[in-house]
Amino acid sequence: MKLRNEILPVLRPYGGEEELELLKEVIESGWWGKGPKVEQFEKEFAKMVGHKYAIAVTSNSHGQDLVLKALDIKDGDIINPTISFMTTAMIPMWNNCSTNVVDVDPVNLNICPSDVEKHITPKTKAIIAVNISGVPAPIKELREKFDGLIIEDCAHSCWTPGAGLQGDVAVWSFQAVKTMPSGDGGMITLNDEGLYKKLSEMTWFGVSSTFSRTSNKMSGKPGYTWDYDVDKIGYKCYMIDLTAAVCLAQMKKLSSNLEHRRHIQSVYNEKLCHQVQRPPHSQTVQHYCGRVPQEDRDDLIDYLEDKNIHTSVHFKPLHKFKIIQKNLTHPNRDFPVSNREWKKLISLPCHNAMTDEDIDYVIYWVNKFFKRKTKNT
Repeated sequence: MKLRNEILPVLRPYGGEEELELLKEVIESGWWGKGPKVEQFEKEFAKMVGHKYAIAVTSNSHGQDLVLKALDIKDGDIINPTISFMTTAMIPMWNNCSTNVVDVDPVNLNICPSDVEKHITPKTKAIIAVNISGVPAPIKELREKFDGLIIEDCAHSCWTPGAGLQGDVAVWSFQAVKTMPSGDGGMITLNDEGLYKKLSEMTWFGVSSTFSRTSNKMSGKPGYTWDYDVDKIGYKCYMIDLTAAVCLAQMKKLSSNLEHRRHIQSVYNEKLCHQVQRPPHSQTVQHYCGRVPQEDRDDLIDYLEDKNIHTSVHFKPLHKFKIIQKNLTHPNRDFPVSNREWKKLISLPCHNAMTDEDIDYVIYWVNKFFKRKTKNT
C-alpha cells in the first residue's frame, strides 16, 4: 500500500459551515460573552441528557472543581480510578484532599468497585467515576459501597443514552478532541435546584451574569439592571457565546458523528488481526483502545509512526506520576490490573475526519506489522 504524505492523527476535531455560520451570528450580534447562546445550549443539553439543570463552564476540570467547592468538600480524600486523565487526581488536590487512587476492572478499565470498597475510610468524601472511552462506570455497584457524593465524569460519554444519570452530578467535556468539540468547554448537569443556583453564581465571582440582568430577565424594563450584590466566594469559569455557538452546531451533528465513530469501531473489530484485543463496545468511541502483546506495543507505535499513523496510549496510570505519588493516601498500594493492562494499550485513530480509506490504511499497516513479525519468528 502506498504511504500517506501526511500524518493521520489519532484524534482531531471536525467542523464546517454550520459552526462558521453560528460564529458569524454571534460576532455580528455584539454579544460575545455569556449570553443567549450559552442559555440556549444549557437548556438543550439538559434536555438531551435528561437532567433538569445545566451549567456551561470553561472545562470539565473546572466543573468538577466547582462541584467540590460548592459542597465544601475539602480536607479529606477522594477516590478515583488510576486509569484516567490527570483531571480526576489533580482536582482533589486543588481542594486540599488526598487523591485516593484505586485499581480498575480488567475488561473495561473502569473504576473497580471491590477495590473502592477496600479503600473507603472515614475521611472519604467523594468518588469520581469516569466512563472510560464512553463505557459506563459501575455506579450502581459503587452506591452499594458508598453513600456519599459520586461525580460521574462524562468527558468520554457525550452522549451515551443514560450517561450522567447515575451519579449525584455529571460533568461533561467539549475539549478539542472530544465527541462534541468546541476547542474547550464543559457542562455540569444535575437535578438539585439548590446546588444548581449556587453553582451558577460561582461561575463568575458570585455575580449574576450581565445577560441575566438584561431586559425582562430581572427588572422587566429595557436595558439591564446594573446593581447586584455578592454574598459568596466565586470564580471565573463561565462559558461564552462564541464557544456555545460551536457546541450548538456540534450538537446538531452529534448523532451522525457518533454513528461514524461506531462505524470505525465496527470495521476495526471486523478486520484487525487477532493479535489486537478488541475493546469493549462503546456508544461514543471516544478512544479506540486496543490491546496488543506488551512486548509488541512500543514497536508497533514506532512502526505506525513511520507509516504516518499517529497513535497514543490512553492512559498511563495516575499512580505512576510523581505528583500523584506524593499525594496518594497509601503510597505503597498495589495496582495489579492497571500495572499489567496499560502496557498493552494502544489507541488507534478514531475521529470524524477519517474516511473509509483512512480506516483501511490503519488496518493494513497494523496487520502488516504482525504478519511480518510472525514470519520472522
